[in-house]
This record gives sequence, C-alpha cells and structure tokens, in this order.
Amino acid sequence: QVQLTESGGGLVQAGGSLRLSCAASGRTGKVFAMAWFRQVPGKEREFVAGISWRPGITYADSVKGRFTISRDDHKSTVYLQMNDLKSEDTAVYYCALDPGVAAGTRPHNYDYWGQGIQVTVSS
Repeated sequence: QVQLTESGGGLVQAGGSLRLSCAASGRTGKVFAMAWFRQVPGKEREFVAGISWRPGITYADSVKGRFTISRDDHKSTVYLQMNDLKSEDTAVYYCALDPGVAAGTRPHNYDYWGQGIQVTVSS
C-alpha cells in the first residue's frame, strides 16, 4: 500500500504564493508518476499538474506560467509551487500517485490519493 500526505495549504491573498508538498510512503516502488488535482464543491476533480518518471511535466492551461511542479525522489515527495494565485484557484488540492512511467491527466490514471488540502485565495 501507498500513503500520500499533503501539507502546505492555507489562506492567501490574491497575487500571493503557496507551496504544497506531498510525501509518499509505503510500497511506492522505484518508478512512479505523481500529480496534483483540485476540486471545488459541485465540480469534477480537475487536473492541475503532473510529473512523470524521468520527466515529463504537464500543466493545465489555467496554471501554466504560475505553477511549478517538481519532485525529490530521495524523499519520495512532490511539490507544487503556486505563484500569482487567483480566487479561482481556491479548491481542495489532492496529490495522486501512479506506479507507472507517465503522468496522465485523468483521475482514473492514478491508483493512490491523498486526503486533500484546502487552498483558499481571498480577493
């Protein structure tokens, strides 16, 4: 089994920055892809950014140029640096892991999920 633990969320003013972290533990294996999704009430879970094994980085159009995903395989951790935050970035952010090479953009591409962390951007 794999456990994912997110941290770094919170409340920030529009234009500000936050850095999310997601630490993976358990039987991750040596090769895995990770991603961030987000969800607001009443809407489907939305792809934000993904990083493949031997990246391989993909971003949603809505966050390109503002968000940066990175990974530290020694720590089995993926990060999401979020700059120039906007009110529409407000959501619960989820970390996801797929024990494969490529980072897909659909929720069903991922086998493991974190519990989610709230990000609120005030305007």
